[in-house]
Amino acid sequence: MPLPDTLFTAPPHWSWLVILYFYFGGIAGGAYFIAALLGAFGSDEDRALARLGHYIALPAVILCAPLLILDLTRPERFWHMLVQNITFWPMFKYWSPMSVGAWALLLFGAFALVSFVGALVEAGHLRWQPPRVCCTAFFRQAFTILGTFVGFFLASYTGVLLSVTNRVLWADSNFIGALFIFSAASTGAAAMLLFGRQRGVAAGSRRWLVHLDRWVMVAELFVIVVLLISLGATARFWLSIWGLALVIGVVLIGILIPLALEYRPRLLGGATFPAAAGLILLGGLILRAVIVFSAEFL
Repeated sequence: MPLPDTLFTAPPHWSWLVILYFYFGGIAGGAYFIAALLGAFGSDEDRALARLGHYIALPAVILCAPLLILDLTRPERFWHMLVQNITFWPMFKYWSPMSVGAWALLLFGAFALVSFVGALVEAGHLRWQPPRVCCTAFFRQAFTILGTFVGFFLASYTGVLLSVTNRVLWADSNFIGALFIFSAASTGAAAMLLFGRQRGVAAGSRRWLVHLDRWVMVAELFVIVVLLISLGATARFWLSIWGLALVIGVVLIGILIPLALEYRPRLLGGATFPAAAGLILLGGLILRAVIVFSAEFL
């Protein structure tokens, strides 16, 4: 069986900084998406959970910036990705993944910041009267829809970026971006479940979130299977420690065990939700490590 041409290309030598950037960007996008869903279709009882999504999204996206900057060869020149170094005019290179990613991170950070402040005002933690137009239902929904689009772009474009490289495993499937989207939604929901009890979230809202997370995890598992099938003969390169990490760390620990804990809450008594959420977050981190390092060390 012939080897794929992508096997003979040089890896980009990405480190844990990039993996953590992918990871926290996914959590931020997923939490923001769930908050937007609750804002558009939820009841007054769900407002606490929606605010929690915004509380999580901003710190997570803030963590992305130093991770991305520190991974640069010249970190002190990070601003060159956004601004021309001579004219100091904003610079956007649509053909450059680094430029697109930097602008997506900046834009989503702005959306997350405004939503974070809005959540503080709504909860009464910040005394500030926003402009009247910002208080209309139409403006809030339009704003969160745009923010969700940018957030999911940030969470998924990294997977799409991997798919258009010429590196083995990454370039042999078009489903890495879709996998990152479902993982973002799952880890975002897990982060909200983990902190939900400390934020006075209603029991009904938590049950809705658990139900949503179940379906997202099932969809994520389905995409993993489709991804493996789409790789064809190239999938044999995952007959290694990385394939074992995918099966045990992602499928078993990050999806199947949390599903079992959520369907059978009495298995761990009252600790079911925190335990399941913690395993989902761990699985999401392992997933990104497997995707990146399995192609790095071939």
